[in-house]
Amino acid sequence: MPKPILLDVPEQFESERLTIRAPRFGEGAVLNQAIMESLESLRPWMPWAHPPPAVEDSEEFSRLSRVKFLAREEFGLRLWLKGTETLVGSSGLHVRDWSVPAFEIGYWCRKQFESRGYITEAVNAITRFGFDVLKAERIIIRCDARNERSSAVARRCGYTLEGTMRHDSRGVDGDRRDTLLFSKVRNE
Repeated sequence: MPKPILLDVPEQFESERLTIRAPRFGEGAVLNQAIMESLESLRPWMPWAHPPPAVEDSEEFSRLSRVKFLAREEFGLRLWLKGTETLVGSSGLHVRDWSVPAFEIGYWCRKQFESRGYITEAVNAITRFGFDVLKAERIIIRCDARNERSSAVARRCGYTLEGTMRHDSRGVDGDRRDTLLFSKVRNE
């Protein structure tokens, strides 16, 4: 495996309806607007939605995500309606272990685009990107066992449920939570 910093990684790629691209400076306001519109859906699962981020926080996050993408430390990705500057959601690949290589996909969808298949489409495209471009051997998805929508995405994308990690962390409500662990390995 070459050193991660030497990997040539495209800044963007496409699926049927989406342009999936690395974060850019100056996207904080658009990201923040999408978060604010989606707080009701995000708050049960996303610790970073408590309290809601200010526009400045979202811009800082965008800039840090850009730097981490360039350093090959993480691969944050924004989901845009193809041919527009309309943000559908956010996703990406978190590096778990470059020696494998292994990654984890996280995702969320803007409220107005929920239940239209965009996240399933994005996860399928990002999974291909992980295997084809980053040469992943293993990609995982973890989610709160109560988050039925997130686990449904993993199942629709062909990820295998490896198990339930019981009481492994606390949910945003402070209660102990169980976490579902899904995976996909190369050539599955």
